[in-house]
Amino acid sequence: MTAYLAFLRAGFHRYATYRLATVAGAFTNSVFGLARAAILASAVAGAGAISAGGYTAHQVITYAWLGQALITPVNVFQWNELALRVRTGDIAIDLARPVDLQLSWLATDLGRAGYSLLPRSLPPVLIGALLFGLALPAHPLPYLLGALSVLLAVVISFACRFAVNLTAFWLVEIRGVIGSYVAISSLLCGLVVPVSWFPGWLDTLATATPFPSLLQAPIDVITGRVSGTAALGTLAVQAFWAVATLGVGRAVLHRATRKLVVQGG
Repeated sequence: MTAYLAFLRAGFHRYATYRLATVAGAFTNSVFGLARAAILASAVAGAGAISAGGYTAHQVITYAWLGQALITPVNVFQWNELALRVRTGDIAIDLARPVDLQLSWLATDLGRAGYSLLPRSLPPVLIGALLFGLALPAHPLPYLLGALSVLLAVVISFACRFAVNLTAFWLVEIRGVIGSYVAISSLLCGLVVPVSWFPGWLDTLATATPFPSLLQAPIDVITGRVSGTAALGTLAVQAFWAVATLGVGRAVLHRATRKLVVQGG
């Protein structure tokens, strides 16, 4: 356990080093938050009704800003660090360490998410609240459940990215694989529009994947869109996907390292 705590601290300190990059990232998230909030609110107004897909203009603006706040901690974008270590052969060093490879990378990613939570998430939320006013609950329970939901989202995101990176054991070039994963996951997680805005067939397809658990689920819990037993059900679904995706990654890792030859110096 001490070793994994060390990996967690290392992940935290590694990203805390790049403070200017953090400021630039928070600024970028906020700019895109303005654009997304305006586009989604216009979509509701264009529908000619008070709400669209169960969202009023105020609610969908809140959805946009919370989405911008969570994209960095959850990390719905590209990650290829593990794949590069496979490609260079440095993965042999990782496998020789007396720690579980998957858990050590998970601990590092939790440290990364822990650092980015405040400096990358708080500015977009504050700007959104000041400019638009956000539709957020007034009692603490949704935020407590939301914190657990975000933690599960981080774990699921890591598990998916870990499994995708492991394809580097079989493929010389995996940029296409990672690019396809980012495109599909970004759409189905609700980054572009809420999942409930999807046509029926796409909504069904998204629900059959872990991706709505990355953004849609934590936002629903934090905003109180799902509450009571529905919120607990959402957390249960996220817990299922966390276990399932970690299990897939572990199975792929076992298959990849069952017979591994590292060439070169």
